[in-house]
Amino acid sequence: MNTDLWKTILVAKQEKHKKLFLNYKNLCKFPHELLKDGGSEYLEHLYMKMNSLTTLPENLGEKLPNLTELYLHSNNISVIPEAIGALVKLQSLDLSNNALAILCPEIGRLKSLRHLRLANNQLKFLPSEIGDLRELQTLDISTNCLTALPESLHLCFALQYLAADRNHLKNLPRQLCMLPNLNELSVTSNCLKCLPQDLGRYPELQYVYVDNNFQLYGLPSYLYNKVIGHSGCGSSLKNEEVKLSFTHRQLTITVPDEIQTIGTENDTVPPLQEMVMRTIYKFYHTSKKGLDLLSPNSLPRNLCKLLFYPLGHCHHCSQPMFTIVYPKCFPLTETPMAALYNGRTKMSFVAYCCSIKCLRVFDLLS
Repeated sequence: MNTDLWKTILVAKQEKHKKLFLNYKNLCKFPHELLKDGGSEYLEHLYMKMNSLTTLPENLGEKLPNLTELYLHSNNISVIPEAIGALVKLQSLDLSNNALAILCPEIGRLKSLRHLRLANNQLKFLPSEIGDLRELQTLDISTNCLTALPESLHLCFALQYLAADRNHLKNLPRQLCMLPNLNELSVTSNCLKCLPQDLGRYPELQYVYVDNNFQLYGLPSYLYNKVIGHSGCGSSLKNEEVKLSFTHRQLTITVPDEIQTIGTENDTVPPLQEMVMRTIYKFYHTSKKGLDLLSPNSLPRNLCKLLFYPLGHCHHCSQPMFTIVYPKCFPLTETPMAALYNGRTKMSFVAYCCSIKCLRVFDLLS
């Protein structure tokens, strides 16, 4: 360790500094001086960006027990030790622009964490334990190798900003629509073909960016009158096979995989399974304990899960839907937004309704 760095750390420990800046120090290893002799118990903010660190010490939580902010942007960190979970007071963690391929489940032990930045890494999945971060407000996982997001994300009740740009996402979990405080969602440059039916149902969500998802042609009607970025969408030249879709004026619009049936004008009565699910849902939701009364063995697992997390809610009457939807298409070129696109967009707003009656009366502009 060079003399200047040693003096900087020594002074910080002796004078009980709360902030320590070790950016641009050409560090290949975490400074041992910072951890010896009881560590730095007064240190709360540690900045170590633009170094060459490859890992973190196992005793980090023990030696820096009051750390609330840890900035490790632009290093070469490939592994985060399980001991990261010991930093129980940590509120902000920046691991952007590193070499992380795996995020350890112990990340879920950071109960005070509010801001987590993991952009520009090599992550292929996120642990389900990320749903344990109930105080998390900001999550940036852009520019990774993710193909899916964990359903448990909907348990991050405080989440306000979620960025997952430039990954390989093929769909978004419908549970994401249940985040009560989500204000901004950015999932540009992925492989999305459709969006969850309820996206935008909560008024808190005001900004949605889905640009450059080339096979995406439909936006849930809940997003009308919100700030939407969708340049590059609906421009795919590929005709890849999809599970279920419907056609509107020569445009094929993909619907979420969980939908079993697309209702038409001829389907005046929903299928029996749909009617049974709606009846069960209504029965349990009128009881004081709600779905908690439902025995896990009373229904097949997939149907039981649907009762807790329906496919979506009717865009007209808010009736929950479980197996069938009745879609109604509103091309952007036929809305007041048409002037913004000069007739060049193939995008449409899609209203997902629960019945023919709702389908016929729904009006996007009313």
